[in-house]
Amino acid sequence: MKSVFGRYVPGKGFFYNIDPRLKIFIVIFYVVFAFLSKYFIDNLILLIPLLIAYAVVIRKIRPIVKMAKFPLFMSIVIFLINILTIKVDDVAKAFEHVMSSENVWFWKLVYPNSATQDQIVITTLALNRSIALFLRVFTMILATTLLTNTTRPILLTKAIEDLMLPLKLLFIPTQIIAMIISIALRFIPTLLDESQRIMKAQSSRGIDFKNGKLKDKAIAFSTLIIPLFVSSFAKADDLSDAMQTRGYEPYSKRTKYRNLKLSWIDLGVALFFIGLGTFIGLNIAIGESFLPIVWTQVLTIY
Repeated sequence: MKSVFGRYVPGKGFFYNIDPRLKIFIVIFYVVFAFLSKYFIDNLILLIPLLIAYAVVIRKIRPIVKMAKFPLFMSIVIFLINILTIKVDDVAKAFEHVMSSENVWFWKLVYPNSATQDQIVITTLALNRSIALFLRVFTMILATTLLTNTTRPILLTKAIEDLMLPLKLLFIPTQIIAMIISIALRFIPTLLDESQRIMKAQSSRGIDFKNGKLKDKAIAFSTLIIPLFVSSFAKADDLSDAMQTRGYEPYSKRTKYRNLKLSWIDLGVALFFIGLGTFIGLNIAIGESFLPIVWTQVLTIY
């Protein structure tokens, strides 16, 4: 089955009718607030609507599981690094406000004082950071994938060009930048399919990408990277020839067949995300003064 990451999935529905410029703002909103949020609940509030939207658009669970593999791998690596770098003193400093408060039971329950100084210990601080990294990266990947799955490349190019309109006052060729970004997004699924094809061809020649030592795997993957680069340059050359034969001139003034217009659906979606951003912003700024103690201490991202 072909990967849906970065690929437009033809269809009709609510998410397809949202203005592509608003979709880009929503992706920026998710990236910013996913990394600014202080509590796991905030990350889940951001992630759950994305999961529902993606399940409605794709109607399959397997692509979501595939997209979770990369952030899961990253979080496991960070967890192992934190085990080697976070010591007992670091944990004590990170949770000093917990120890100084009345909730000493929380420290004894979650962080039993049994490890000696400079001893390598598995702490929930390391687990906290790893889970936070997984939720943030997965949210970012899911938001960008939903953008490309529900937006046609031509409309995405037009949206990027419209959003960069103020840069035209500085005589920056925004139409060229928008075309470059659109082509780069369009080539992501093409290169993924090409890499799968090359891996199957090399495996039929006896190259093993999964087993063996690290040196053997590096040599095996070199047989994938080099043909992939050659194929990428060949496809880029073919694309440039096709654009030239169709009369594409990047610096000439272009007419517009479609003009993007905001609708009442876009207004409702914008108001929803303004409210969501206000709620999470208040949690970040003054959440400790009105949120439950379990929310602000047990579910805090450190």
